[in-house]
Amino acid sequence: MKKLTLLLALLTSALAISCIDAAAGGGAIRTQLTRPDASRGLTRRQLLRRMARRSKARASRLLSATGSSSSSSSASAPTVPGKGQVADNEYLISFAVGTPPQPVQVTLDTGSDLIWTQCQPCPSCYDQSLPYYDPSLSATWSVLPCNSSSCNQLDLSSCGTHSWGSNTCVYTYFYGDQSGDAAVPGLAFGCGLFNNGLYSDNATGSGIAGFGRGALSLPSQLKVDNFSYCFTDITSSTPSPVLLGLPANLYGGATAAVQTTSLIQSSDNPTFYYLSLKSITVGSTRLAVPESAFALANNGSGGTIIDSGTSVSLLPPLVYGQLHDAFVSQVKLPVTSDEPLCFAVSSAAAGKKQEVPKLVLQFEGATLDLPRENYVYEMEQGGQSSMCIAVMSSGGDMSIIGNYQQQNLHVLYDLAGNKLSFVPADCDKV
Repeated sequence: MKKLTLLLALLTSALAISCIDAAAGGGAIRTQLTRPDASRGLTRRQLLRRMARRSKARASRLLSATGSSSSSSSASAPTVPGKGQVADNEYLISFAVGTPPQPVQVTLDTGSDLIWTQCQPCPSCYDQSLPYYDPSLSATWSVLPCNSSSCNQLDLSSCGTHSWGSNTCVYTYFYGDQSGDAAVPGLAFGCGLFNNGLYSDNATGSGIAGFGRGALSLPSQLKVDNFSYCFTDITSSTPSPVLLGLPANLYGGATAAVQTTSLIQSSDNPTFYYLSLKSITVGSTRLAVPESAFALANNGSGGTIIDSGTSVSLLPPLVYGQLHDAFVSQVKLPVTSDEPLCFAVSSAAAGKKQEVPKLVLQFEGATLDLPRENYVYEMEQGGQSSMCIAVMSSGGDMSIIGNYQQQNLHVLYDLAGNKLSFVPADCDKV
């Protein structure tokens, strides 16, 4: 796995983001997410192909991090995309740091903790759409010393000598309305100086905003009890809302029942949001796999996580094989590819929605009955119309619930109550 070497800095000025005033919902911080591909003029087929490639690269990284990868896996895409390959930045969040504020645009990633952006002088960085953050322009920026608690939170850190000082915390990190401004003092974030190989040359974002469970994540540093997001359609340019802190009426307008399941914590992989997935049903077929196929093992491998940085959901090869076969037996169309699983649609039926069996994920105490658009997509290539299933093999023993399956769901991470809730929603109205 490739790695990044960055310097950890302490920002003592404001992190500026829009916020809901108290009358609108208890002072929760609110901002919007955009997709990096939204403004590139790509076709639907190009968007979906990039989505699938990102998921494979993401799976490789997460499986390697947890020791869940398999040498015989089909997840052969590189962990860290290089030149010309697709980065795994899914949803971008914008804010400003420093005094005076400098804009940054980073990927919201529930699968990591650290907040970081590329920084000047940036001797080895990838191109980004915004200027690199320049610490020398901020009156309130300072370096974290090696013995600081934030530095000690990092798995791989040491003391380094730099123009910023001889006691600099240096680390290696492996790889995602009525409003005003919120000022957050003393935010610890990473200053990335050597970042080549993380993103493709046409990357949009400048770094990562970790939303994981660790002490360095944005929710942890903001000391909020919860956060939520609502992803708009993956091929839409409509921004997606994200809320930090619970508005009193979060689910007040919900027309469907709110589903709630427990979050599982792992001492081996404390960053991830694990869920208790019990079973999967495709139409009339409940997959014949034991619950242990989705469970977190005592050694920290396996398990099921929900992840904002993965596009399509990923299942262990054995489970994916059964899901594949269940769809094939119930969809009366010729199969054109096995992963992703795609079916040929006749020219006479092109443009019409084909019948497809329901896909239902059963969690402990909650059921995710996916609407068709959350697991099926249509595309055309070379004059051939296809209908595809947006689920793939993870190549290891981990299951990952991706953001394609989370479209138009308002998903709430209750950090204080250690629960995850979701309900169907018009995300552009949340």
